[in-house]
Amino acid sequence: MPERRYPAAERQDVVDTLHGHEVPDPYRWLEDAGSARTKEWSAAQDALFAAAAAELPGRDRFAEQITALMGAGQVGVPLWRGDRHLVVRRTAEQEHGVLYLAEPGVPERALVDPVALDPSGATTLDAWRPDREGRLLAYQVSEGGDEESLLRVMDIDTGTIVDGPIDRCRYSPIAWLPGGEAFYYVRRLPPGAVPEGEEQYHRRVYLHRVGTPTDEDVLIFGEGRDKTEYYGVSVSRDGRWLVLDATKGTASRNDVWIADLSRTGPEAPAFRTVQEGVDAEVSAYVGRDGRLYLETDRDAPRGRLCVADPEHPEYAAWRTLVPEDPDAVFEGHALLDRGLDAPLLLAVRRRHAISEMTVHDAATGERRGAVDLPGLGTIGTPIERPEGGHEVWFGYTDTTTPHQVYRYDGRTGATELWASAPGRPEVPDVRTEQVVATSRDGTPVRMLVVSPPDADGPRPTILYGYGGFSISMTPGYSAAVLSWVRAGGVYAVANLRGGLEEGEEWHRAGMLGAKQNVFDDFAGAAEHLIATGVTAPDRLAAMGGSNGGLLVGAAVTQRPDLFAAAVCSAPLLDMVRYERFGLGRLWSVEYGSADDPEALEWLLAYSPYHNVRAGERYPATLFTVFDNDTRVDPLHARKLCAALQHATGASPEERPILLRREAEVGHSSRSVSRGVRLSADQLAFLAKYTGMTAPA
Repeated sequence: MPERRYPAAERQDVVDTLHGHEVPDPYRWLEDAGSARTKEWSAAQDALFAAAAAELPGRDRFAEQITALMGAGQVGVPLWRGDRHLVVRRTAEQEHGVLYLAEPGVPERALVDPVALDPSGATTLDAWRPDREGRLLAYQVSEGGDEESLLRVMDIDTGTIVDGPIDRCRYSPIAWLPGGEAFYYVRRLPPGAVPEGEEQYHRRVYLHRVGTPTDEDVLIFGEGRDKTEYYGVSVSRDGRWLVLDATKGTASRNDVWIADLSRTGPEAPAFRTVQEGVDAEVSAYVGRDGRLYLETDRDAPRGRLCVADPEHPEYAAWRTLVPEDPDAVFEGHALLDRGLDAPLLLAVRRRHAISEMTVHDAATGERRGAVDLPGLGTIGTPIERPEGGHEVWFGYTDTTTPHQVYRYDGRTGATELWASAPGRPEVPDVRTEQVVATSRDGTPVRMLVVSPPDADGPRPTILYGYGGFSISMTPGYSAAVLSWVRAGGVYAVANLRGGLEEGEEWHRAGMLGAKQNVFDDFAGAAEHLIATGVTAPDRLAAMGGSNGGLLVGAAVTQRPDLFAAAVCSAPLLDMVRYERFGLGRLWSVEYGSADDPEALEWLLAYSPYHNVRAGERYPATLFTVFDNDTRVDPLHARKLCAALQHATGASPEERPILLRREAEVGHSSRSVSRGVRLSADQLAFLAKYTGMTAPA
């Protein structure tokens, strides 16, 4: 593209003095998306990308292959109410998953179809929860890609909306009381009741009675607490016990309380402490057997399952039922307590990111055996019938297997396929192996490498990572990954510190002042792929989104010698000012705050925006951002894009810096067709700048 030039971007003499540091910010004006000059600059970037994308070889073919592989569709795990169940399914022809009701002798019926609500495909189904009796359905949708979750209540039998919409319900759990007349939920305070700029915070827990105005909701919890707290609520099946937890931002620790509603009624629960002020996480609920179940990493960084009497929920009364495994992370459990000689408990763990499930005596925790799984992949927490039983359902996926649902029978110990994804795409043959790289400090870093079965010599390779917020990178079916491998490339996913692949200690080794470990792990993974001949620096690309976009930004600015190209999606990149935008205030528990002198030192050391060097030969980089992203503001990508374009010269020649902007879509959920176009653009860009021959 020698004839093209980057859009002009004024470098202003803006410098902040923070704790003795002079911090330049030449592109602060790009923070204002609504200003005329930012709009003009963005429109020019749109035109530059459109022209460049039109010339990417293989772009249409990648789109065709991704579409075909996404033709598998999806199927979710059923949620039972009596002899009928609710399930989400998507066929190859559908843009979004549809929530269906299935019952014996009656044709399956759609309850919530996002495209029927909005033919443009910009509306998404965020969450749903039927009441105990299966009569009413509370569901949440975001309209126009705004991620704001309007809550409605539907009569399942008639399809009639009987309540709502209730706004400000983003990330709200629903905890129904027996009878379906009321539920607990979480709602933000209205904009006029909070300081300007804090509209995304200030949550409260309310009791809502179906069909009544929300101004009659009863405030249950949250008054006077930290504005960044998120709340979870659950009610035991018999309606007696309310469990409530509070987490500050995205912290990996929480406070938990329990209340006996039989003594106070649902409007005024008297909470007793389960855990408060402890640097650990616990997920608690009261089971059908009356025991308080506690999944926790307290005194067990890889997790364990404890039980207690809900009348005595204090830590001293907890009893370990399933102990910590020194090499596997506890993920969840299910109880089988009807139709068996004795109740059983299923425990799910991930061993180095690979799922496994074991069978235990529910009373003693003694191991009785293991559940046969389809392969080395990922399963979700098994779901039992709410009234109890001898069977559970769980989802499974691996590199070449679209999401399936399996049924386990506790009477026989047999596992059988219950539902497959609707489509049957032709999946390419691949070789999947787990390898171990070495980070800068000698820490072993595992990596799942997917390649053609006959892969040899240095090949175009994508290295993907995340490394944060206790999120594990596990095996799973991906149309984009398989399309890349089918075209002859290699796709590697690194299990970096900051995730939960090796437990909470692994997470904490990649946060706050230890965040540099994540970037070193990623560099170590890249060096391993190069040293073993899988790829070469001129054939290797970095890829990641959100916190993984920060990872890519750091990789590009710290080790440009390792990569020929990069895709940096919905990224955090200005780590000095990130708390001022989007949901940034929630993340200081993970990154630290520039208001803290010590944390500022960490942040400045790796903040991609503040570590751009003029004249450096940076990888070809594509930023992808979304105008309705309310989590990570696109300003981060705008600022680093401008900085890299300035540093690399006026013309996008050998290794261009480009910005792909998309309207009417948020941080994550999107229609299938939008997802296809995004992935095709990303893969075609990486293919060109890693030397891949256009896919046949």
